[in-house]
Amino acid sequence: MTAIALFGAGGKMGCRLSKNLKGSRFDVRHVEVSAQGKERLHNELGLATFEVDEALDGADVVILAVPDTAIGKVAAGIERKLRPGTIVIALDAAAPAAGHLPNRSDLTYFVTHPCHPPIFNDETELAAKRDFFGGVAAKQHIVSALMQGPEEHWAIGEEVAKVIWAPVMRSHRVTVEQIALLEPGLSETVCASLLYVMRQAMDECVARGVPKEAARDFLLGHMNVLGAVIFEETPGVFSDACNKAIEFGIPVLMKDDWKKVFEPREIAESIRRIT
Repeated sequence: MTAIALFGAGGKMGCRLSKNLKGSRFDVRHVEVSAQGKERLHNELGLATFEVDEALDGADVVILAVPDTAIGKVAAGIERKLRPGTIVIALDAAAPAAGHLPNRSDLTYFVTHPCHPPIFNDETELAAKRDFFGGVAAKQHIVSALMQGPEEHWAIGEEVAKVIWAPVMRSHRVTVEQIALLEPGLSETVCASLLYVMRQAMDECVARGVPKEAARDFLLGHMNVLGAVIFEETPGVFSDACNKAIEFGIPVLMKDDWKKVFEPREIAESIRRIT
């Protein structure tokens, strides 16, 4: 069996991974330093924890399910215990892109991240419809990158990724730099910021007298139909009035140079702040 040492196994993300890896073909050694995390693993999943040396003994894969700010410290702490050829998996591009992984050419670095369940989907079961994060009941796509290491390690890394993010639909192979463009660039700097502004806009309508429930229903419904057209989920065109509103709205809401958030220097600075 392929042996996996899962660091941070009892954390918020680690527990998700631990649950999905349970019953898989992998031999998983759960590493958790906090008493709360150990208790969660034991009580919720019936899993025991391993000491670091025991977990790494013969491990083929190491998953770092720890916060971005801790990855460098954790990786440095176990570097000398990793045998050549070990596949180290990070769940986000930030720390790897920032150079926080050990400078060892004999290790494989694999980065994987979920796309999360899409807004437009075919889920019918309530558990799947309410699984907004993914990795529980709702199907989702994933992105992964083989940052360094032999090509044959791609298949192992992708197999692990499909298990920890299950149920998975499409698995996209990209580069670490491209994952960094997607997050923090596309998903957080742009999407999260604009969604936050949309919530503020809704609150402004409420402050001006629109009932909150009515404003929320109106906004979410229009996000659905407008998004379906913009992202080509359904054929359609906007009305002349809507197109005029867009033509006026974008210059009012957006700076002309807003796309600079995707420039390498800006992405690097965003990653520096994160890590």
